[in-house]
Amino acid sequence: MAAYEGPDLLEEDFPTTEKGTAVAADDREELDNQVSSLQTKLADLNRAREKLEREKATVEESRRRFAEFQTGREEMMHELTRSLGLLEEAQLEASREAEQMARTMEDLRDALTKVDALEEVDTHDDQWKVHLTRNLTTIENARMELNAARHKWLILSGTGENERESFAAPQPTTNGLPMPASFSQLCLWGLALTWPVLLIGSVIVTVLILKS
Repeated sequence: MAAYEGPDLLEEDFPTTEKGTAVAADDREELDNQVSSLQTKLADLNRAREKLEREKATVEESRRRFAEFQTGREEMMHELTRSLGLLEEAQLEASREAEQMARTMEDLRDALTKVDALEEVDTHDDQWKVHLTRNLTTIENARMELNAARHKWLILSGTGENERESFAAPQPTTNGLPMPASFSQLCLWGLALTWPVLLIGSVIVTVLILKS
């Protein structure tokens, strides 16, 4: 086998790698360009996606506000119409009550004028019984007007039940005595009528015990 010496070796026997290195560099640069292009496209897609999401949120917010507008408008139309109807009805009722109250006040003023104009009854006058009857009739009519007003207007019924009972005219019985106005008064009357009998009975029982 022949020995190869350094000077005898040719360049063709060992080709240089410069060409391969250039090709690899071109491929790497191409890949870098592709990666950069893909990253740019990805960034553009992300920006487009974010823009679409913002537009979607804006549309959804607008739709929500529009639905709120429609619902609020219908609700307010219903509530305002109902409230106006109730107030108009209350105003009409208050107007009727004001008219009735004005008539009641006029009747009470008339009754007050008549009662205030009553004169003292002079028993020395031959017509004193007639005058007394006329005065009592006027007072009874005034009492009826006042009781009717109290029955119609609760503001006049601020007094207690006992005061209203005491204000009412006493109802006479067949023998001329007034009837008791309440159950407690009836009990007091019964005690007043029976205590002499109880006292006499107690005395008799005591005497019998002492004799025995």
